[in-house]
Amino acid sequence: MGWLRALKETARSGLTIERRRLEPLIAIRGAAGLALVIGVGLALFGPVVAASSAFGAFQAAIATFQRSWRPRPVLALVSGASLAVSTFLGYLAGPRVPLFVALLVLWTFLAGLAWAAGPTGGLIASSNVAIMLVTVTLPTSVANSAVHVVMILFGGVVQAALIVLFPVRRWGAQRDALADALAAEADYARRLRQDPLAAFDPVPLMTARSAAAVTPRQARRRPPELRGSRGVAERIRPVLASLADPAMGVPSEGPERDRVRELLTAAGSVLDSAARAIRNGDPVKLSPPAVAALKTPDTGTLLTGPSRRAAARLGALLSDVIETAEGEGTKEERAEAEEAAETIRAAGDGTPVAPHRRRPTLLRLVPVVGRAVRAELRPGSPILRHAVRVSVVVAVGYVIGAALPFGHGYWAPMAAVMVMRPEFSRTYGRAVARFGGTIVGVSLATAIARITDPGVTWSALLSVLCALLMYLLMHTGYVVGQACVSAYVVFLLAMAGGNWSQTVHERVFLTLVGGLLAMIAYAVYPAWETPRLRGRLGDWLQADGQYAAAVVGQYAEPAERGRDDVRSALLDTREARVAWQEALATAQHEPVRHRGLSRAAAEDTQHALAQFGRVAMLLEAHLPCGGATPVPAAARLAQALRRTTAQGAKEVRERRVPDWAEVREALAQWDAQQRTGEGEADPFVRNGAGLLLEALEEFSRGLDGTPKPKPPSDQAD
Repeated sequence: MGWLRALKETARSGLTIERRRLEPLIAIRGAAGLALVIGVGLALFGPVVAASSAFGAFQAAIATFQRSWRPRPVLALVSGASLAVSTFLGYLAGPRVPLFVALLVLWTFLAGLAWAAGPTGGLIASSNVAIMLVTVTLPTSVANSAVHVVMILFGGVVQAALIVLFPVRRWGAQRDALADALAAEADYARRLRQDPLAAFDPVPLMTARSAAAVTPRQARRRPPELRGSRGVAERIRPVLASLADPAMGVPSEGPERDRVRELLTAAGSVLDSAARAIRNGDPVKLSPPAVAALKTPDTGTLLTGPSRRAAARLGALLSDVIETAEGEGTKEERAEAEEAAETIRAAGDGTPVAPHRRRPTLLRLVPVVGRAVRAELRPGSPILRHAVRVSVVVAVGYVIGAALPFGHGYWAPMAAVMVMRPEFSRTYGRAVARFGGTIVGVSLATAIARITDPGVTWSALLSVLCALLMYLLMHTGYVVGQACVSAYVVFLLAMAGGNWSQTVHERVFLTLVGGLLAMIAYAVYPAWETPRLRGRLGDWLQADGQYAAAVVGQYAEPAERGRDDVRSALLDTREARVAWQEALATAQHEPVRHRGLSRAAAEDTQHALAQFGRVAMLLEAHLPCGGATPVPAAARLAQALRRTTAQGAKEVRERRVPDWAEVREALAQWDAQQRTGEGEADPFVRNGAGLLLEALEEFSRGLDGTPKPKPPSDQAD
């Protein structure tokens, strides 16, 4: 993609406005906390301190809107405390410009590294730098600075207290994550009716798993309906795929396929009911036709072999979903749901629910973040390059702003630090959106101010109104949020005694300077994802191979079942797949060449690895119990898969095409043993092993650009 097209697409994405579900009560709570802080500041210390404290309360509320599974009061307190520390250190160094610039570079560099801890930590750290540039100009002495720091911290405390005193949808983010996972599986079940090989996006399950990790204190307070459904939902997905796949023995048409479609329809209905109940905290209300379809005895007469086992497991897992999603309804509603669950459970046996995942407390999180940051201190790290890039840009922007004859030169570095991200597309898109939003916000605020000439009180009220709109609309698009923020800052600085006409020209021009510096810096010192695509693809191949090897190895030693290697390998392959997909989406918007992995090769290899993972998932859905007969040949195949995929990943990174001779030899030996009667015949496992090899060979053909060979019948025609 050329630079002109890349700039056009990133600009369009930055100016996009989306329709999102609004949360007015949460927005009103954040604005009320801001109004309370401004009121206290005006009453006790005057407009300048009130403006400083308002920044603390404003940023603390924004932190609580981020996608994080931490308790919202903790996010508000961390944001307020970190901003207070930044402001105080910045003011102490402020009178000495070289010392302040050095502190600014160090603080910005650390804020850039904070992205290693996740987007929430990176956003809070970047916002602290941006707001610090404003707040350090407000105090007039060290003692006065201490007052400002206390009021900034007070703003975070107020926002945290309001969240505790006036909760809105307790555990709402966790409920939504789990409900989204169940709804995604319901949609998957319905799509399988028409397309038995339909793809499934694992992101909702990964998000739900991340949301399920809780601290010990949260574990004691977590609602009962959030304690087991995710683990059951994880096990439903392979069962649904196994039930629908024609390779499991069910023909494409006929009574058996009709029965499978009925089961998939019923499963989708039950999962949707569970998702609605969990999202709203209501009891489960099941559709009677769905319950009737799941409990009918026709399943045992129409389905046989793997499909019959899959139907039995599906019934057991759906009953577990109903039981764990019951919530706290009336006694009659709970009894009705339990009766339906027991009716469905009659189709098979249940599976114990795993204990809750543990999330480290805030103090124990410090060494975890430290390890994540240290891991990025290496050549070629995108996070390290971002930290270097943003710290240099902020320093240059501060010097340019101070040299220009405008005053308030901090707006240039403030704009730069807020738009810069480790990714090219987000940096450029946000730079365009920030400039556009700034023009709209400053123009409207200035027009209102000149027409109404508000005093301190009305300026404070208008700033609270702009903050309310920001909290309400911030997820609809960055340009909308930036327009609200620009107007908010204009009114707030006017309350503190700023000059209106000066504010308009400075903010628009210096915002443009900061955005241009950010865009130039990424072009000069980029961190492109395109050259790393082969590494991401190799990681996915290796993770998929380890997962398949772990599954096949379970058939070789059924008595050892219960180990966590299959589960751990599955999680690794999901993370590797999502990392690849995100990298591919990012690379498609970069103005650089593919460097060895064309778009066609990326699509072909992605399809092959998805098929490889699907076959491994189907084998996992039918793992034998501890007393099953071992399949000795599966052990050699598992070893071959483990070795060849690890070697294949290395070859992919080195721009070579992997060869799967060892896997072919293992399957040939398996077939030879079966012909001589030395090995135990297991057509299901052997068929799955053959499909694994086909997917690996398709991967190599896609990487090499070789067309798929036609079947012999087609060649004859």
